Amino acid sequence: MKNISAILIDDEISNLKGLQQKINKLFPDIEVLDTFQKPEAAIKKLETEQSDIVFLDIEMPRINGFELLSSLKEINFQVIFVTAYNEYALQAFKKSAIDYVLKPIDDDDLKIAIDKALKVIEDKHISENNTKLLSLLTASISKTNKLIVPTTKGLSFIPQEEVFHLEGYEGYTKIHLFDNTTLISSYNLGKFKKLLGCTFFKCHKSHIINLDKVRAFENEGYVVLENEERVPISKANKKVFLDLFN
Repeated sequence: MKNISAILIDDEISNLKGLQQKINKLFPDIEVLDTFQKPEAAIKKLETEQSDIVFLDIEMPRINGFELLSSLKEINFQVIFVTAYNEYALQAFKKSAIDYVLKPIDDDDLKIAIDKALKVIEDKHISENNTKLLSLLTASISKTNKLIVPTTKGLSFIPQEEVFHLEGYEGYTKIHLFDNTTLISSYNLGKFKKLLGCTFFKCHKSHIINLDKVRAFENEGYVVLENEERVPISKANKKVFLDLFN
């Protein structure tokens, strides 16, 4: 787990001090960056330096907790409301990613809320690391002319010359290979278009073909590949396609 930071917002100084003491006791690794009694000052802080978790009172003078969140351009932190509202008024929160604890704060309730927030932060951190890793792999593997294909089992590294045709459907991509096998990837067709070399041509909104594997063109609007696949080509792309062979 990376270092976790927090900001506390409540118009009552006694509430801020009490909450900070509880956080320090229960989660000593969480760094409280700042505390705010004035929501206006908290907004300025959050616009320039967002923390991992924001503990936010709902009822505050001038600007309440909901209005504070609405005023921010981005919310890249976990929100835990610390409020005197009764539990019946907060049923809606239970169905959202936002959590809350009731005043007076119970240690167990606070621990549960923070643990939930930390789990979300950790999952996000893992996801970001995986994305970075995949980007690095893509950059290095592309130099060897291989296509990285995320599948349900992991990653497949396919030489681009073995790819005949990519077919997009329902946000997924079906990759047709030279040996008449196919791979299904959660990447959409647009993602693959950015990864493919110059020998690939998007002949239709749902189809990308390997130009090196083209065997014939049919006037009714199909491209025939060496594996005898007939792939539709749109009218808009027909002229561009034919010009490539002239």
